Amino acid sequence: MTEKTITIDSIEPVEIYGVNDVKLNVIKKYFPKLKIIARGYSIKVLGEENEINHFEKKLNMLVDYYHKNGLLTDTVIERLLGQTGDNILQAKEEASGSDIILFGNSGMVIKARTDNQRKMMQSVTRNDMLFAIGPAGTGKTYTAVALAVRALKNKEVKRIILTRPAVEAGENLGFLPGDLKEKLDPYMQPLYDALYDMIPLDKLNQYIESKIIQIAPLAFMRGRTLDNAFVILDEAQNTTESQMKMFLTRMGANAKFIITGDMTQVDLPRNQSSGLQQAVRLLKKTEGIDFVELTAVDVIRHRLVKAIIEKYEADSIRK
Repeated sequence: MTEKTITIDSIEPVEIYGVNDVKLNVIKKYFPKLKIIARGYSIKVLGEENEINHFEKKLNMLVDYYHKNGLLTDTVIERLLGQTGDNILQAKEEASGSDIILFGNSGMVIKARTDNQRKMMQSVTRNDMLFAIGPAGTGKTYTAVALAVRALKNKEVKRIILTRPAVEAGENLGFLPGDLKEKLDPYMQPLYDALYDMIPLDKLNQYIESKIIQIAPLAFMRGRTLDNAFVILDEAQNTTESQMKMFLTRMGANAKFIITGDMTQVDLPRNQSSGLQQAVRLLKKTEGIDFVELTAVDVIRHRLVKAIIEKYEADSIRK
């Protein structure tokens, strides 16, 4: 007899066990030769090795279905475990054809809402590095974080690294109250805000404490090799040329990089050039690197934001 422990940390246990283990009991019915003991995020399985392998394959299929559809009822479990592979394949194809990136807290649907956000979704599957450039309110950061969380949940990467240049802090950082984390958190807040929509708070805190999710200023990236990671550089227009080169060369094996920025909101001193602008110029035709340019059409905030952006764009053209 073989014993194996399977971890399901990409899904909340209640979603697959059900209240009072209702769903788990349905699953057990299809594996009468196995002893299945579920505790939190771990499932201990005892039985013949081939039966355990078959169970793990089916369990992964159920988890995958949940990630793509945001719901896993006992009826769906019956259908997926009891019917042929053709039905399962069809369900997967239907899910992959949607704009849904993932399901967040309380079943919140997080999806691409504009054509350029859809381009970001498609591009990140084909390329290891993506530049998403556009004005505020176009959802470029939010979409990037959602894609990173999906990759983590699907076990495509082992960690998420989110970074921003804290250029706005300047020399005032030392005068802010608290330790280093408390000083820097205000500059990282937009990244936290996105994560709060996508991961339950207790789970998010676990990820941060165990460094599965890391949120840090760009200066902390120096000297690191970022492998098996989904890495997002936000507000990249505020990197210097040397900072951008440093960041881009941190890329390790099995890594995805998304760089977001707005060239109309550069906060660097007048004598410093934006590293984002240089990177776009140098890397535009590099294989494996893609560029998505978002515009006022992609604005998904208040309707006035779109109007404001259009007015400023028109004014910059006149100048």
